[in-house]
Amino acid sequence: MSSSNDLRNRMNESYSKMSKSQKLLASYITDYYDKAVFLTAAKLGEIVGVSESTVVRFATHLGYKGYPEFQNALEELVRNKLNSIQRMEVTYGRITQSEILESVLKSDAEKIHATLEKIDQKAFESAVDTVLHAKHIYIIGIRSCAPLASFMAFYFTLIFENVHLIQTSSSSEIFEQMVRISKDDVIIGISFPRYSMRTLKAMEFANKRNAKVITLTDSVHSPMNLYSSCNLIADSDMASIVDSLVAPLSVINALIVALCMKKQRQVASTLEMLEDIWDEYQVYENDEIDYIDDSIKMHYSKIGG
Repeated sequence: MSSSNDLRNRMNESYSKMSKSQKLLASYITDYYDKAVFLTAAKLGEIVGVSESTVVRFATHLGYKGYPEFQNALEELVRNKLNSIQRMEVTYGRITQSEILESVLKSDAEKIHATLEKIDQKAFESAVDTVLHAKHIYIIGIRSCAPLASFMAFYFTLIFENVHLIQTSSSSEIFEQMVRISKDDVIIGISFPRYSMRTLKAMEFANKRNAKVITLTDSVHSPMNLYSSCNLIADSDMASIVDSLVAPLSVINALIVALCMKKQRQVASTLEMLEDIWDEYQVYENDEIDYIDDSIKMHYSKIGG
């Protein structure tokens, strides 16, 4: 049971035993949870018309150690019900500007750690094996997941010959790009809340064509898992205006490294060929910043003088 449901249940189960003041608090929180989440115990008491100590006792009456723990449960309650701006205020509204960098980086590090703790190693190995033996590899990620799909496709193209990054703004374009998908192929669908219906439709279409379906999403309860045979689960916090996709990117990195290790010879050959092409066509000559040696520095200093 999630803590958000837990808070609602605790209030419902305890309501008949609550004092008049506690019932006022429960009613206010039920009706105005999106406002209550931003309030200190003192401010909440002031609005409802009770003392700060009554608010604290209300939290302990519900089984929480104190108001901060109660407020954390309240944050969970509202997190999926608020718009982007409100979600940002829930997460970062009570920290100062100087704390933002540390707070965000620590939060991302925690998501990677949580993902490592719960990701299914067998599912990961199955994904590696499935991609390795697929005739064609299709990758789809919409909206904020599009950069993840592009990143995966960029490196997969260095490993495999038939990689298709589905880039689309409509469902019809998806099916046009997937028209030849078959049982010998695999599609990797990347989607996190708010889930993409277009990504889900692509995976349903692939499933109907008997293609292998791999999903990278945030939960076993994600609708993205409806059509997949292999689920890679990574923590993603949608509690702010910016989607945190650090943990999913780490899983993608691990997938790329695992596949490179399986196809070391082919990858090395491809990279050698690319180096020759880059040299021949001077691909990076005007596009890559390199160190400036002392002779060039001297040349420029003389010109400047």
